[in-house]
Amino acid sequence: MPTEKAARNKTIDTPLSEGMEYLKRCITVNQPQPHIAPLLGKTILGDMTRVCTLLPPKSVDLIIADPPYNLRKSFNGTVFSRKTPSDYEKYTRQWLEIVKPLLKDTGSIYICCDWETSLIIGGVLGEFFHVRNRITWQREKGRGAKANWKNGMEDIWFATNSEKYTFHLDAVKIRKKVLAPYRVDHKPKDWTESESGNYRDTCPSNFWDDITIPFWSMPENTAHPTQKSEKLIAKIMLASSSENDIVLDPFLGSGTTSVVAQKLGRRFIGIEIEPQYCVWAEQRLAMALEDTAIQGYTDGVFWERNTLAEQKASQTEPRRPKQWGQPQGTAKAVLVQENFFCDGGGQNDV
Repeated sequence: MPTEKAARNKTIDTPLSEGMEYLKRCITVNQPQPHIAPLLGKTILGDMTRVCTLLPPKSVDLIIADPPYNLRKSFNGTVFSRKTPSDYEKYTRQWLEIVKPLLKDTGSIYICCDWETSLIIGGVLGEFFHVRNRITWQREKGRGAKANWKNGMEDIWFATNSEKYTFHLDAVKIRKKVLAPYRVDHKPKDWTESESGNYRDTCPSNFWDDITIPFWSMPENTAHPTQKSEKLIAKIMLASSSENDIVLDPFLGSGTTSVVAQKLGRRFIGIEIEPQYCVWAEQRLAMALEDTAIQGYTDGVFWERNTLAEQKASQTEPRRPKQWGQPQGTAKAVLVQENFFCDGGGQNDV
């Protein structure tokens, strides 16, 4: 007899047998695609190593990839086995070689990994792209170890296809409480005074400690074993893409990248090999038409953890997602990297 979930448990775990209506919204790609437009807003069921070779070159503005880490992990019964460092390096080189042609000259790529896999990915990434940074994400949750430090961190590598690329600094600032407010002529200097507190919007660093993993009480949570949070993906997407840009996730999983793209007005394509995860991805996309919130991102700014009351106090109109099933305009401003200084530091075949 199935265990009944607690009232506050919002985990999406719809079984495949009950999610066929969502699976029917997915498509398969079996022949070369001359144009990207018919694929926008779609979840593609298939192996990314095959599907990506059929997509039009230089059609994507941003790639967000969360490949299997070099661990033995079961993904809905399909087991990814731990490889030797040499074999994992070959695996990484293989899929990077496949996605590289899809990225526009002004495009960017982000790759999620654990500390051990990061040692391999960081080296291979430089063979294909201009490596810009390594972000360390303090996710906190992790298993303790008897003879080692608990692994509570993950890395996210940021690279670009050229020296010209998009980076929106103001879109990813973090709102922090001002503990020692400094004034000039009795007026706040580089901070804002409000009824709910004193805050400063600070420039983001490459150490992210304001983002948790999804928990069972969060509406975005699914039963996927390695799901990333919407807030994490939103930070990447807002920094390195503009509205109407095309975002590709070749390892879509339960659909976080597609959901965040829909909420933030980006066009998207997700590729996932597991039908069960495709169901959850499409189910979440349907839910996101009504619920456009991204936990921890309110009124165009990211907030520190444990500030929900302050976020609610500042919230105005909810965002309305756009529908990207049809071609849209793609005008955008491409920014050249500068040095910034901030104070406060049935499936359809195609």
